[in-house]
Amino acid sequence: MAQAHTDHDGSHGSYSAYLIGFVLAVILTVASFAAVMAHVLPPSMTIAVLTFLAIVQIVVHLVFFLHLNTSREQSWNLMCFIFAAATVIVIIGGTLFIMHDTAINMMSR
Repeated sequence: MAQAHTDHDGSHGSYSAYLIGFVLAVILTVASFAAVMAHVLPPSMTIAVLTFLAIVQIVVHLVFFLHLNTSREQSWNLMCFIFAAATVIVIIGGTLFIMHDTAINMMSR
């Protein structure tokens, strides 16, 4: 008889946790669309609101769907994620800095 694969280490979330994560993700997505479509904020404030909502949505996905938390079992996963995020930030920030510096030095204003 074939046995179903069961995972007893508790790493998977419950249905209620997935439902809460899904509802939060939908609310954040609708809020992002509303911030853009309503045209009630100036463009710079709209970008700031979208950035904040995007960061909150990333955290919601990491916590509710990828089960990334500060527990002892997740410490290596958390450290790897932080290292990967820092690497991406350095690469993107360095690229933007180099592109800006090149544009200034080439006088392409």
